[in-house]
Amino acid sequence: MNKEYDIIVIGAGHAGCEAALAASRMGCQTLLVNLRFDTIGEMSCNPAIGGVGKGQLVKEIDALGGAMGIVTDNSGIQFRQLNSSKGQAVRSSRAQADRKLYRQFMQRLIREQNYLNFLEDQVSGISVKNGCVKSISTLKGENIFCRVLVIAAGTFLDGRIHVGPAITPGGRINEPNSTELAKSVRDIGLKMVYFKTGTPPRLDGKTIDFSKLEEQVSDAPPAPFSFKTKEIPKEQKLLPCYITHTTAKTHEIIKANMHLSPMYSGQINATGVRYCPSIEDKLKKFADKKSHQVFLEPEGLDTDLYYPNGISTGLPAEVQEEFVRTIKGLEKAKITRYGYSIEHGVIPPTGLKHTLETKAVKNLFLAGQLNGTTGYEEAAGQGIVAGINAALSVLGKEPFTLARDESYIGVLIDDLVTKGTEEPYRMFTSRVEYRLLVREDNADKRMCEYAKKFGLISPKEYDRIKRKYEKIKSTIEYLKQTRPGNLKLLNQELEKINGNALRQPPTLYSLLKRPEVGWEMLGKIDERLSEEEKEITEQIEYETKYEGFIARQLKDVEKFRHIENIKIPAALNYDEVPNLSNEIRQKLKFHLPENLGQANRISGVTPAAISILMIYLKKLSRERSGRKGKNDK
Repeated sequence: MNKEYDIIVIGAGHAGCEAALAASRMGCQTLLVNLRFDTIGEMSCNPAIGGVGKGQLVKEIDALGGAMGIVTDNSGIQFRQLNSSKGQAVRSSRAQADRKLYRQFMQRLIREQNYLNFLEDQVSGISVKNGCVKSISTLKGENIFCRVLVIAAGTFLDGRIHVGPAITPGGRINEPNSTELAKSVRDIGLKMVYFKTGTPPRLDGKTIDFSKLEEQVSDAPPAPFSFKTKEIPKEQKLLPCYITHTTAKTHEIIKANMHLSPMYSGQINATGVRYCPSIEDKLKKFADKKSHQVFLEPEGLDTDLYYPNGISTGLPAEVQEEFVRTIKGLEKAKITRYGYSIEHGVIPPTGLKHTLETKAVKNLFLAGQLNGTTGYEEAAGQGIVAGINAALSVLGKEPFTLARDESYIGVLIDDLVTKGTEEPYRMFTSRVEYRLLVREDNADKRMCEYAKKFGLISPKEYDRIKRKYEKIKSTIEYLKQTRPGNLKLLNQELEKINGNALRQPPTLYSLLKRPEVGWEMLGKIDERLSEEEKEITEQIEYETKYEGFIARQLKDVEKFRHIENIKIPAALNYDEVPNLSNEIRQKLKFHLPENLGQANRISGVTPAAISILMIYLKKLSRERSGRKGKNDK
């Protein structure tokens, strides 16, 4: 092992793997440090990738050249498109993964990647000199120099596991936490707060009565996550999930023991996950609900374990045993591992730039749950951005940032950096202002130029994407210029869907705009169109039907970009800006926004304050131009 690297990545979860792979693929000598090689790519919580708002993140990671999508396709045991009856703007992919296969496939990618080495050790210290990262030290006595450091420590920074009143130091079950690294992070000047997350008990599938449960099967045919995967092989085995619900008796037991829950006994003061609450939280916050859904997820093909999503808990083991058996189908269920709450260190993300580099220490990047997020997908999205920027820093190139109007990843990072978060952050489609433009189906178009620029996709894959969108463009032109040749056949098809008969044939484009008309009908009245691939026809249909809405959103984007392009000098003295309140001055000094768009999104900064800043910045610009003109003379 070398004693010096371009980039060191601490932690090999979903953020760390994407960061290390991106940096090494860009030609930087990279070292990935983790406690054990066999836990690389571990799915610490449920064995699933994607979901509402999260599937979009995975598609963008994949289109940027990341690993999560392709690993999911190779380990998936169920694939579903959520919100499939709704428009493309809110459709999201989700897949169950075989926990073991996912881990093994990711480990293979790490092992085979050029320029990427692995160290099985625990980082105990970070050395900083003149405000810049210099090296790391480990528990085994290694001292390794680097030009750039990425920390993706997940829940391991000062992690504490709670099962009822019992507290165990740990970053994950049966794995130690990183107290020394947490201390070093504080020593170099980074603030730390604490968040809480949790996991449910694991169940032995042999003891579950599935005959009482609602079965949920995979889509047929299953749609892959990665744009590079043509199809999920027919021989890839798929498994169903199952749905059940808590009962009045379940609630009675939990309420009687609420004082033993770490969150409600005062044992944990950290903020929990609002959008993925423990069963105790659900009963407190939704006291009127008579039952809550429990989603039983298979953990793999060669195991009988099931993950009961919906009953995360930190209650004592004996209480878990009692309440689980009051749930329909789980009356005889055997718990193989008890659920637990985990309290872990978080570094407030407002101390980061949009590149995910810390403002306090140069060439130190943070990614993943460490930044206050929850979820594999949010972590991986940050990981690939941190890895790319780490490599760009080493290569002496301009940094990489994604805007809110071009990606879910851009919204995620901008929300964290500009607004911060007082609870574990989770991505939703509702957080994205321009979701008509930023969708799962066009992530390859939005990200391919970046991926090509950074060398993260092959020329062959880039050419395939360009041909795809040229085909979409030419087909739309064909629709606009072509009318059905057989009016009688058209009216027969319209009659089948209760449409009004037409006297004159419209263009195929205006016909497709009708809500009741789909691509299948166009294929019946024009043979050429019946041969088009589904990934092309779905985009064409969406772009056609929503043309007016998309045009309006593009206008909104242009207005948005106007203030995004008004830069705020890093050295601006906010005390000299007249008419700003002290509160707003303090917020601006703390967040140090790079442009007016970011300033506008800081909580508590009013539209009036933005107008004042805009006028002041224009005045500064005129004064500088005037001074420059005098100097030229």
